[in-house]
Amino acid sequence: MKITTTDIEGVFILESFKAKDNRGVFVKTFSEIEFLENNLSFEIKESYYSISQKNVIRGMHFQLPPHDHDKLVYVSKGEIIDVVVDLREKSKTFKKVISVNLSSANGLCIYIPKGCAHGFKSLEDETITVYNVSTCYNPKFDDGVRYDSFGFNWRTKDPIMSKRDEEFSLLDDFVLKGVF
Repeated sequence: MKITTTDIEGVFILESFKAKDNRGVFVKTFSEIEFLENNLSFEIKESYYSISQKNVIRGMHFQLPPHDHDKLVYVSKGEIIDVVVDLREKSKTFKKVISVNLSSANGLCIYIPKGCAHGFKSLEDETITVYNVSTCYNPKFDDGVRYDSFGFNWRTKDPIMSKRDEEFSLLDDFVLKGVF
């Protein structure tokens, strides 16, 4: 597993071990030993997956303290553009935005630390995105910021979204609360 830093402090791109033969493909998406060797402590408490049509935007989601969590995200079928925004006011990369294409073809994963908002746009129909998180979901601490409030170009005029995601606070309004 190759682990690469990004422009956001604590966010890493992971190139998974991938083996391909006449049977198909085998991918290792997580190795506790390799995480620890790279000073990443990550214990999976819950795992989810979503199935999305092309142009679905999910996000920008996070859990508030004390139920905030680290995430490990990858795509087992299809492709997404994955987007992360740093909400940690004391971070050197506060309000920085990055994106990376994750797909079943490239086998990349993204590790997202506590205090960052996460979302994605599906680039193909029936895309399956897997999320592993370090805390259990708590609906009272579930929050987000609006996908269109931090200057990222999603390259779609008519995204398919949930009403909830459309009604999140703007990034600057959320930051004024001083949560992270």
